[in-house]
Amino acid sequence: QVPLKPGRSLMDWIRLTKSGKDLTGLKGRLIEVTEDELAKHNKKEDCWICIRGFVYNVTPYMEYHPGGEDELMKAAGTDGTDLFDQVHRWVNYESMLKECLVGRMAVKPIAAAKGDIYFNDCLLFVGMLPEKNVLASSTKDLTPRLILVVFSKLLSLDVLLQKYYDWFQTDSLITVVIYTKQKDVNAELVIVDCQDKRLRGEIIMDDYSYLVEVDLDHAVSEDVTVNIAEKVGKVEIILKKKDDIHWKMLGQPCEGHNTLIKRTDRGLFYRKCKLVSKTEVTHDTKLFCLMLPKGTHLRVPTGQHVYLKQIITGTEVVKPYTPVLPFLPLDFQEPPHHDGVHIYLMIKIYSCGLFTQALDHLQIEDYISVSNPEGNFKKSQVQTSEDLILLAGGTGFTPMVKLLNFALAEVSSLRTVKLIFFNKTEDDILWRNQLEQLALKDERFEVQFILSQPTKDWVGRQGKISSSLLSEFVKRRSRKDSKVLVCICGPTPFTEQGVQYLKDLGYSQEEIHAFTA
Repeated sequence: QVPLKPGRSLMDWIRLTKSGKDLTGLKGRLIEVTEDELAKHNKKEDCWICIRGFVYNVTPYMEYHPGGEDELMKAAGTDGTDLFDQVHRWVNYESMLKECLVGRMAVKPIAAAKGDIYFNDCLLFVGMLPEKNVLASSTKDLTPRLILVVFSKLLSLDVLLQKYYDWFQTDSLITVVIYTKQKDVNAELVIVDCQDKRLRGEIIMDDYSYLVEVDLDHAVSEDVTVNIAEKVGKVEIILKKKDDIHWKMLGQPCEGHNTLIKRTDRGLFYRKCKLVSKTEVTHDTKLFCLMLPKGTHLRVPTGQHVYLKQIITGTEVVKPYTPVLPFLPLDFQEPPHHDGVHIYLMIKIYSCGLFTQALDHLQIEDYISVSNPEGNFKKSQVQTSEDLILLAGGTGFTPMVKLLNFALAEVSSLRTVKLIFFNKTEDDILWRNQLEQLALKDERFEVQFILSQPTKDWVGRQGKISSSLLSEFVKRRSRKDSKVLVCICGPTPFTEQGVQYLKDLGYSQEEIHAFTA
C-alpha cells in the first residue's frame, strides 16, 4: 500500500460515488467497447480498464487506490483481469467501481474448435452413465451419474483425475459421498456448508476445486457430520432428515454443481459467523473470536487467510485476515486439537480505518461474513526444512502463529525456529510474554524483538528491516549446511524490501515465502 493524500480514504471514495457526479464521462450511458477503443484510454488522466468483460473508467479512482496509481496503470487500456486476480481478486470491484462502469467489451467472433476441447487449461471429457433410482440404504448398487475426466495441461498427460459423487438414504439420514480418487484428502481440504436447505460441499485438490451444490429436496437439521477416508480419498457428508420421509431425489443442482475447475476461477463463498468475544491484546489490537454456523465444516489451513465482508454505507467492503490460535500452546507432546467451531482473528484497530472501526463497533452476537480460506502456502515447505526463519512486522505476526505451532508440534526434522519480530514500540509487541515463555520452554525456538521507536529504557535491538540488520540474524550459511525456509509477512514495503535483502544475502526464491493477500 502507498500513503494516500488527505481526503482520499475509502469513506471519501464512497461519498464521491454517492454524490451523483458523472464518474464515467458518458452522462449515464453504457456503451460497447472494442479493443481498439479500450487501448486509447491508457493515460493517468484518461484510464479505462477491463475486468471480466466489463470496462471501467478508473481515472477518478486513481488517487483513492490504496495500491497507488502505478499499480492501476499496469492495466491501463487493457484487459486487467489476470493482474487483478494475481493481486486481489477478493476485492468486490463491482461494488467499489459501479459508478465508473463504461460498458461491456465487444465480443469477438470465435473460430470453431478443432480436435481436443480445452477449458481453463484443461482437456475435458465428460461421460454420462445411465442413471438409476438411488433410494437404497447401501452403496452396493449405486451407479455414479457423472464421471468427469480431466487431463491437465499443467501435468503430464498420463495423470488422470476422476471426480464424481453419489448419495443414498436411510429412514433418518442422507449421505452424500464424494469419490476424489486422491490419497491426501484431509479435513482442511473439505469445506461443507448446509444452510436453508442448500448443501454446498467443496473439495480442494492443489490448484483445483471440485464442487457439489444442490438445493435439497427436503429440510434437514443444522447438524452436519463429515467423514473422510484419507487412504482412499472418499468424503461422506451426513445430513439428518427433519422428517422421516423417503426422498425421491437429492435436490436441484445449482450453478457450478458437479464441476472441477481451477480454484481461482471459483468465486469466493461466504457464510455468516457470530462474534462471541473480543479481548484486548495490545493498546490497539484485539483478538476476535467468531463462531461458525452449525451446518459448516471449515478448517483454515496453516498459512492461509480468510476474507471478512461488511456493508459500509451501502458499499461492500472486503479485507483479508489470517486466523490465529486462541493462545500459543507451550506443550507440544500432542498435535493441537482444533474444536472446528471457532475462528480467531488478531486485528489491529486503526483510528482512521473505516473497516477496522466498523469491526470494533460490532457487538457480541452480531454477525459478519467470512469467506473460504485462500493462500498458496504448503506445509510441505516446512516439513522438508531443517531451519525455519520467520520475519514479522507488526500484525504480520498473525500467519506466524499457526506456523510456529505446526513447526514445533509436528515437524521433528526442524533443528531451529527463529522469529525476528519488528515493531515500533514495546507496547506494540503482540503476545510478548507467550513468545518469551515459548523460547524458555522449547530450546529449538528463539525470538528477537526489534523496535524502530524504542524508549530510552529499551535494552534490546533497535532499527528497521535492513540488509545489515538481517545479516546479523539470518546470514546464509553454506548451502550444504541446511535446508532453510524463510517466511516473511508485514506491511507491503516491509515484505518487498525484506525479500530483496534476503536475496542479497544469498537466499534463493525457493527458500523464501512471502505472505501476501
